[in-house]
Amino acid sequence: MGKITASNLAKAINNLPRNIDYTYINPKTSGKIFIEDVRSPEGPIHIRRWNPNKGETKKDAGVESISSEMLWRIANALSEGDPINVDRVFGGSYNTRSVLETLIAHTPEFYYCYPGRIKDVGGVTSIEKGHKHLLWLPNEPHENGRLCERNVEGMAVSEIPMQTITYDAITLPDSYVVDDIDIDVARRHIQMQIALYCIGFQLGYSTYIARNDSGVIYQDSPLIQHEGIIKNMNDETMLSGFPNAADSASLIDCIWFQNRHLMPAVMEVEHSTGVISGLDRMNRFRQYAGAIMTRYVIVAPDEDRDTVIEKINRPEFRDMDARYFPYSSVEELYSICKKRNLKGVTEQFLDCYMEKVVT
Repeated sequence: MGKITASNLAKAINNLPRNIDYTYINPKTSGKIFIEDVRSPEGPIHIRRWNPNKGETKKDAGVESISSEMLWRIANALSEGDPINVDRVFGGSYNTRSVLETLIAHTPEFYYCYPGRIKDVGGVTSIEKGHKHLLWLPNEPHENGRLCERNVEGMAVSEIPMQTITYDAITLPDSYVVDDIDIDVARRHIQMQIALYCIGFQLGYSTYIARNDSGVIYQDSPLIQHEGIIKNMNDETMLSGFPNAADSASLIDCIWFQNRHLMPAVMEVEHSTGVISGLDRMNRFRQYAGAIMTRYVIVAPDEDRDTVIEKINRPEFRDMDARYFPYSSVEELYSICKKRNLKGVTEQFLDCYMEKVVT
């Protein structure tokens, strides 16, 4: 399955024919849309919209903005071949959501469709007439600038409640917050480490957390005191045969160990701090522990995907074959682990969430 980003969507919309007025997907909506400009690489997109049936004109219509955040919300919801309900993605917020939906549907890789809706009431199941959805089919493009409906007869969607991730309260030690790190950035960084720890614990892994982060207070006690947290890297017997390996790993954000003889992943969380430093730390550890099989992973926000891929593919890092673990995938897996008591999961399960990006 492919992955689409906000920059992909912005580029596709930027490639739509210009100087024409676009009509909405719903033929009953008489409004018109005009693209003023698209800012690279991932928005915002500036548009005008008006309704001729109400006497409105393009000239008098104000310029409105479709933000990069909106593009990312759509991108994160998209999976190849799976229809999405745009109103549901946005939870009814953003008054330009139907404009964005319309413009995306005019691009070659997207269709609109009406899958059936599964309704369960009192133990009785029925298939009701469905709502409008967007469908991403990158291998079946249509003509650019056209609206195309996809026949999805027999397809039905079951609308479960939207996923919400809740993190327990954390307290950062005074030594953690330095002048050049914003408090919210620091907190988000720790939230990702805690999510990785919780995932690892559920999968039966022991977790090492970077030495300078182990004093964070989580659930009323220091993180280092929690079950499954490795207190001293030198106690890991699988590193004992590799001089300097334990010391070189001391500042790596998160490392998973399994049964004292496997290392499923070595991970660096890069939230607005640059990717190179994390790759350097992992590469240095790899030089000391090169015989140990593991995954080297950059954990970063979804909107940083292009940057992560570019840095991982630099000549000095290519041999690491590093993976990209986007925040949305971390939180999806974290949510599953909190809700379900997973058992018998193999390491290959992790590969479904970590993207191989070396080209």
